[in-house]
Amino acid sequence: MVDDNARLRDDMLTQQLIRRGIRNERVLQAMRTMPRHLFVPAHQRPLAYEDMPLAIGHAQTISQPLMVAMMTEALQLQGHERVLEIGTGSGYQAAILSRLAAVVFSIERIAELAAQARGTLAMQGIMNVQILVGDGTLGLPEHGPYDAIVVTAAAPKIPPALVEQLAPGGRLVIPVGDRHEQTLVRLTATHNGPRIESLGRCRFVPLIGQQGWVSGEISPEKVL
Repeated sequence: MVDDNARLRDDMLTQQLIRRGIRNERVLQAMRTMPRHLFVPAHQRPLAYEDMPLAIGHAQTISQPLMVAMMTEALQLQGHERVLEIGTGSGYQAAILSRLAAVVFSIERIAELAAQARGTLAMQGIMNVQILVGDGTLGLPEHGPYDAIVVTAAAPKIPPALVEQLAPGGRLVIPVGDRHEQTLVRLTATHNGPRIESLGRCRFVPLIGQQGWVSGEISPEKVL
């Protein structure tokens, strides 16, 4: 089965990532070697390398492989960076980041998911990721500033707290829009103020918190 999963990862890279424009070799290598099937519930594992997001419980998802690759590539990591992830989920995005940056901090609002992700990362021997439970919309100023911040849930607007925690030249990648469809954007902190680029349309579960969506504004059927 290990060989089968390796083959499926190779197929994922060729058919879903490289064919659709992912070029960063470090990103591709991280996704080639990371066992995505271990980051999804057991009943979802046959679908782990398919071109789709998958439910991981608590009305949350693990993102489509292409979206993970796009967001990771957009961070432009070289290997020395301090990275903040908002929305740990299963821990898969944090695991990919762990191969590309010096240290990764990840915030998850659902304690059960945070605990599961810690266990999965530990089983993979990943030691440079710290997972904390809290309101990700407020970031984690005590460990900043960050060279890169990635948000794996959709915000109605870019949270000011996250912009404030970027180091000079730092990049923030985040889906922004309404509850049904968003635009993936990259904000770069420059000497002349934030520079914002659009990276395409996307759809994510909502970012809930003080500078995101209020939980009462989200009906459960909208996030399944």
